[in-house]
Amino acid sequence: MGCGRVGSTLALILEAQGHAVAVIDADESAFRRLGTAFQGRRVTGIGFDRDTLREAGIEEAHAFAAVSSGDNSNIVAARVARETFGVDNVVARIYDPGRAEVYQRLGIPTVATVRWTADQMLRRLLPHGSEPEWRDPSGSMRLSEAVVDTAWIGERIATLEEASGARVAFLTRFGEGVIPGEDTVLQDGDLVHVIMREADSDAAEEKLRVRPNGDH
Repeated sequence: MGCGRVGSTLALILEAQGHAVAVIDADESAFRRLGTAFQGRRVTGIGFDRDTLREAGIEEAHAFAAVSSGDNSNIVAARVARETFGVDNVVARIYDPGRAEVYQRLGIPTVATVRWTADQMLRRLLPHGSEPEWRDPSGSMRLSEAVVDTAWIGERIATLEEASGARVAFLTRFGEGVIPGEDTVLQDGDLVHVIMREADSDAAEEKLRVRPNGDH
């Protein structure tokens, strides 16, 4: 639902991947963004209207994305898709980050556009490791790329976890993601991505920035 820049881009990507796609928008002229090569359905109507959704094929749909410009319309449409038509994979774009957290707790996956964009910008503006790569909707957990002292090279990942209290989610090694095993050892050049409680993040990151013996 929604054929703006996000909706049209999403529709074209999904179709290019081989999926059958239907796009709903109240403004028929919005479908021009899809171009002439788009083979999916174009349905003019209100995206949370049940008849409009049926016309778009909601009863056979595997997924539904509500990406119109209105928070209320997106959340209502997402709830109708899930609760009325039983679509399992549903996501709604929400501009208000506070409301996004509420709906996330209610079981409606959301993308808080403003907060996500701000976080991405901050990660590129602030010093390395200052902003998390991911934060859960409750704000209590974060995934961050940690700054690790070179003295940890050769140590087992399990030792880093024990010292910091954080869990190493994965490493980036030679440009590829690696899930560490019980005996994985930190190598020179590894990027360490750790998941931890927000409240404990400063202490955990500080322990990784110092040498194993505690010296800076």
